Amino acid sequence: MAPILSVRQLEKTYEGGFQALKSVSLDIQKGEVFALLGPNGAGKTTLISAICGLVKPTSGTVTVGGFDIQSDFRKARQLIGLVPQEMPTAPFEIVGDSVAFSRGLFGLRPDRSKIDAILKDLTLYEKRTSQIMALSGGMKRRLLVAKALAHEPQILFLDEPTAGVDVELRHDMWRIVGRLRDTGVTIILTTHYIEEAEEMADRVGVINKGEIILVENKTELMRKLGRKVLTLTLAEPLAEIPGSLAEFDLTLSEDKHFLTYAYDTQAERTGITSLMSALAAAGIRFQDLQTDQSSLEDIFVDLVRNGEASGL
Repeated sequence: MAPILSVRQLEKTYEGGFQALKSVSLDIQKGEVFALLGPNGAGKTTLISAICGLVKPTSGTVTVGGFDIQSDFRKARQLIGLVPQEMPTAPFEIVGDSVAFSRGLFGLRPDRSKIDAILKDLTLYEKRTSQIMALSGGMKRRLLVAKALAHEPQILFLDEPTAGVDVELRHDMWRIVGRLRDTGVTIILTTHYIEEAEEMADRVGVINKGEIILVENKTELMRKLGRKVLTLTLAEPLAEIPGSLAEFDLTLSEDKHFLTYAYDTQAERTGITSLMSALAAAGIRFQDLQTDQSSLEDIFVDLVRNGEASGL
């Protein structure tokens, strides 16, 4: 199946010589949720802006539904809905009229039933006759989503959709994304909240210094790169780690009551059996043990750190 969005060798260099994007290539499949992660200044917003036709790339191509974003701008842009981090809204404008206006910008006839359906899905229907100035911050964020969905796009871009909002609204946005995915809308989001990607995404892309350094299925990424940490609760505090245990690269907690051992889940041998034997030989007893899987945040930090160390 052909991807609904295809980016090929995309580059963007601004006046002054700053290269924001470096040969970015990416395919997005219809109906998936793709999370684009990266530190501040990594190129996330520039990439989205180039895909949406808001920034002209220096070189490379972007096709949306088979339409080139530059030569077939209107057809390509018709397929895209964009929810920016911030969008100025007219405070005295009526909520329902604002969404209808966004639909009209794409040449679509007014369809009150579709607009009402969007407002209901985003819990804005009761505010449809209210002025925007009467909305709470969370409702204004939902209104941006409603405006982006007004022309029934196939792809929805969410640029930091929950930045600066409370936890309750963040979870509401997660539920909204889930419902949109169920209707077949392709969703691409940028976020600083790793738990958003972990909660919602099918695939994860990491961008750093204008380059895509990894694109992987979320589950497979965590399987490949995830580490586990074994924590042993000692029966008695340990003054120091005996030299006989040096090969295991153990860490002793500051209070001397816990030993931790990190191991690769993909390795042929974890070394845990050997560790237990070595602990017994050293006369070290423990009361309890537990294992913890590394999170997507741990993996992301390691990827960016390693990328910077290798000169990316």
